[in-house]
Amino acid sequence: MRTFGYTVAGSPPEAVRIAASTSASTFVAGGTDLLNLMRDGAEAHDHLVDVNHLGLDEVAFDSRRLRVGAAARMRQVAEHSRVRREFPMLSEALLASASPQVRNMASIGGNLLQRTRCGYFRDPASPCNKRVPGSGCPAINGHHRGHAILGGSDHCIATHPSDLAVALTALDATVHLLGPGGERAVPVAGFYLLPGATPDQETAMRPGELITRVDVPRTALAGRSRYLKLRDRATFEFAVVSVAAALRTSGRVVRDVRLAFGGVGTRPWRDTRVEAALRGRPLTAQAIAEAGRLLVADAMPREGNRFKVELVQRALTSILSDLGGLR
Repeated sequence: MRTFGYTVAGSPPEAVRIAASTSASTFVAGGTDLLNLMRDGAEAHDHLVDVNHLGLDEVAFDSRRLRVGAAARMRQVAEHSRVRREFPMLSEALLASASPQVRNMASIGGNLLQRTRCGYFRDPASPCNKRVPGSGCPAINGHHRGHAILGGSDHCIATHPSDLAVALTALDATVHLLGPGGERAVPVAGFYLLPGATPDQETAMRPGELITRVDVPRTALAGRSRYLKLRDRATFEFAVVSVAAALRTSGRVVRDVRLAFGGVGTRPWRDTRVEAALRGRPLTAQAIAEAGRLLVADAMPREGNRFKVELVQRALTSILSDLGGLR
């Protein structure tokens, strides 16, 4: 790891000013991913701006939304009594992430901006279009068991790693940003970008912007939600496949549904066509199976990750059957 400068900011505007006036700078809160990336040589920064003391750690409710400060810790949000009651999917996604030690340290903003766990990206000796644009994507013809079957391109097939981002995508959350140009809000659905020909551009954030908070709408649907994560071991492991689901039924008929998927897409994956295929119909095994087939209709698996096509459909069946009382 090369040497770097370090400044503790006293307010969000000050943090943005420091970052804008200091070359090759970035923000740091828990540092659980950033410092590993810097140590391994996958990222290099000349200056870190500490954003832990900006008053951005609040978890608050009003009549319309849950507001989560970007510096709030994962454990703080996951174990909040009202989050667990009103947004069970959100709590479950956070508790399924990382280890207890990491959840104690990692911030909400940092979790949303964590980088892919693709081994080629994390290895500076390997080419990687995310790390060095134009150098190639060895995962396409190499080891790609954990890689995406949806949303990939000839330049990148890495999956997005955040469980939290999958849950927030299903819940129609909004990310609030502060940058040199002022404040703005971006729906999570548009926050993460498909790789296309520029996989190094992962989010809609502009240079120098800081995540200040995330807003999640308070709805009755959010209270009827679950998060299912399938992984290779029970803890401190990233999703092979995950599903965030919220379901409201009247009798057996689906009145409303929200679905997002992890481990299968190059970004947190939501396909509103799948939700539309379920909405207004009786929730049956056949209806769920049809929705699952629609989800993977455009999948482009490779030899090593072809199993995800069936696995994500099975995961969808499992979580909707539980939420809908089919078993």
